[in-house]
Amino acid sequence: MSKNLAQPKKLSTPPAAAIAGIVFSLLLSISVVLVSLANQGEIGTPFAKQALLLGLNLIPLAGIAFLWFIGVVRNRIGQNEDRFFATVFLGSGLLFLAMLFATAAIGGSLVASSRPPSDPVITFGRQIMLEIMNVYAMKMAATFMISTSTILLRTVILSRWLAYVGYVFAFVLLVTLTHWEWIILLFPLWILALSIEILLASLRESRG
Repeated sequence: MSKNLAQPKKLSTPPAAAIAGIVFSLLLSISVVLVSLANQGEIGTPFAKQALLLGLNLIPLAGIAFLWFIGVVRNRIGQNEDRFFATVFLGSGLLFLAMLFATAAIGGSLVASSRPPSDPVITFGRQIMLEIMNVYAMKMAATFMISTSTILLRTVILSRWLAYVGYVFAFVLLVTLTHWEWIILLFPLWILALSIEILLASLRESRG
């Protein structure tokens, strides 16, 4: 074998990878707004149907960005990662993503069925969407925020205020029992702030 073979290069996370969290925040926020506006009107109207379809089609893209965001956070933690908190962090993030996809799949199926808004199947399907997203998915999002905030406090890899805000937002999501759809925006808002902080820190380190 030739001894002149090039040594494999070690993979490294580019500083701009933190943009994934920003992309996720924007896409999920737009999706939540569009779906909420569609649910407030008659689902059979052209505007409501188009808004719902656009909102649901943005969710897979948001999910892909969220997976990259998880990778960015884990890379930021590095050798300071604790197995216990890392398991809760990763598990809650993946469960949230699975429920988000399930909600989008149910919504897309309801639109494709072309049933009238008054149909019991449509009513049942919309109720399932609300239950999955506003109850179970949001509780997983709150768990994700708590575990991530705890990691931030223990490792001091970012500003502490992000962790404190994460605890407050997570508490609101945990204790909220109503189906108020706009409460979901707390999660992407916190992810947006966290991603901007990571991006700025990564750019400072790359220049230094």
